[in-house]
Amino acid sequence: MKQQFEAVIGLEVHAQLLTDTKIFCGCSTRFGNPPNTNVCPVCLGHPGVLPVLNKKVVEYSVMMGLATGCEINERSVFARKNYFYPDLPKGYQISQFELPICENGIIHIKTENGVEKDIRLKRIHMEEDAGKSIHDRGFDTHVDVNRCGVPLIEIVSEPDISSAEEAYAYLSNLKQILLYLGINDGNMEEGSLRCDANISIRPVGQKELGTRTEVKNMNSFRNVERAINFEIQRQIELVEDGGRVIQQTLLWNADLNEAFPMRGKEESHDYRYFPDPDLVTVVVDDVWKNELKERLPELPAVKMNKFVNVYGLPEYDAAILTLELPVANYYEEVVKSTTDYKSASNWIMTEILKYLNENKIEINALPVTPENLASLINLINDNTISGKIAKDIFPEMLASGKAPAEIIKEKNLVQISDDSVLLPIIAEILENSPKEVETFLAGKEKAIGALVGKVMQKTRGKANPQMVNNLLRTELDKKRD
Repeated sequence: MKQQFEAVIGLEVHAQLLTDTKIFCGCSTRFGNPPNTNVCPVCLGHPGVLPVLNKKVVEYSVMMGLATGCEINERSVFARKNYFYPDLPKGYQISQFELPICENGIIHIKTENGVEKDIRLKRIHMEEDAGKSIHDRGFDTHVDVNRCGVPLIEIVSEPDISSAEEAYAYLSNLKQILLYLGINDGNMEEGSLRCDANISIRPVGQKELGTRTEVKNMNSFRNVERAINFEIQRQIELVEDGGRVIQQTLLWNADLNEAFPMRGKEESHDYRYFPDPDLVTVVVDDVWKNELKERLPELPAVKMNKFVNVYGLPEYDAAILTLELPVANYYEEVVKSTTDYKSASNWIMTEILKYLNENKIEINALPVTPENLASLINLINDNTISGKIAKDIFPEMLASGKAPAEIIKEKNLVQISDDSVLLPIIAEILENSPKEVETFLAGKEKAIGALVGKVMQKTRGKANPQMVNNLLRTELDKKRD
C-alpha cells in the first residue's frame, strides 16, 4: 500500500509599491517607459553615490503590517544581499534581513471547499527590485534596468499552507488587502505582484519538514495553483520511485504546465547579508504608527461582515461586492438613498458589473451615479414604474447619465396603477380572449399569464403587473358566478 503524503507550502510574495519614485532615488517607477531610461547613478550603483530612503515606502509597509495584524518593529535595518546577476548592476540588492519592519501577522482564509484557517505571516520587509533579463529576442540576453530600485515589500508566510487551493485563497486575500490599501495594483502580468512558492512533502503525521524546492515565474494565481499541484505530484512520484528530493529552484512553464530546474536553492548565508553602511536605522515610533493606523480604510473582512450583518446580504453577494473597494464603496453610496439593500446588490452584480466588464472600465467611470441607481430602485418599489420599464430605462441611464425620473418624464413611462384606467382595458382583453378565459376557468391557473401579457402589451408595459394580476382574477371570478 502506498504511503500517504502531505504538502507543506510557504509563499513569498513581492508587491511593488505604488510610489511615483524609487525607494532610494528620484527616478520614475512608471511601467512601460523605454528600456534603461528610468535610471540614475544611485539606482545603477555608481561609485560615490548615497541612497536616500523614500518615506512613503515606509508608510506603505507599515500600513500593510497593520492591516495584517503584524507587530511593527520600532527599529528596522536595511541590509545588503550580495549576489551576481546581469540585471543587478550594483552586485547587491538592498533588502532587510535580521531586523525587518513587520513580523508575525495573520491572513485568514476560506477556500471554495469551506476550509477555514489562519496563515501566519513570518515577516514583511522592504527592499528594492532588481532589473529584468529578457531572453526571448534572438540569441542574446537583453537587460532592462528600469526596474532597479523600484520599491517592494516582500511578504513571507510561514509554511502553514497545505494545498494549492489554500495557496490560491491566501493570495486572493493578500491581493485584496493590498488593493484596499491602495499600495499595489495587483497586476501579476506586469510583474507588480509576484509569487514564489516553497514546496515540500512529508509522510502524513511526520513533524519534520521535508526537503523544499522553490518554484518561480508564475504570472497568475491559477498558474501558482497549477505549479504547486505539479510540484507536489512530482515530489511524491520521485519519492515513491525511490528517489530523493533535492533543494533547488525551478521555473514554471505555463505553456507546458511543467516546472524545470533553474539552479540550486540558495540559503541565507549564501547571500552574505550585512547591514548597509549607507543607510541609517528606520525608526517608526508610536506617534507615526498611530497616524498610519488612522489612515487605514475599512478592510475587506470588516466590509464583508457589515454587508452580511448590517445589510442582510447573502455571503455570496457580500463576497462579490467587497472583492474590490471601489465597487464596495459604490454599493454603500447606493444604500444611503434606498433601504432595499438586496435590490441594490442585484442591480450591481448583474447589470453594472456586466457593463463594466464589457466596456473594460472601472466603476468610478460608470455614467450611472449611486444616487440615480437608488432612485431607480425606489421608483420600482413605490410602483411608479415596473421592473420591466426599469430594465428598459437603465440602458438610457448608461448612455446619457440622466436621472431615471427625467427619462420617465420624457418618455411618459409612469406605471399605470389606477383601477379606472386598467379595468376597461382588462374588460376588452377578456372579451377578446375567450379561449384563455375558458382555459383558466377550467382550472388551468397558468392561463392567466397569457392574459397578463396581453394587458401589458396593450399598455406598452406601463401597467402595474401585480395590480393587473389581481384585477384579472377578480374579473374572472365574477365569470364563475
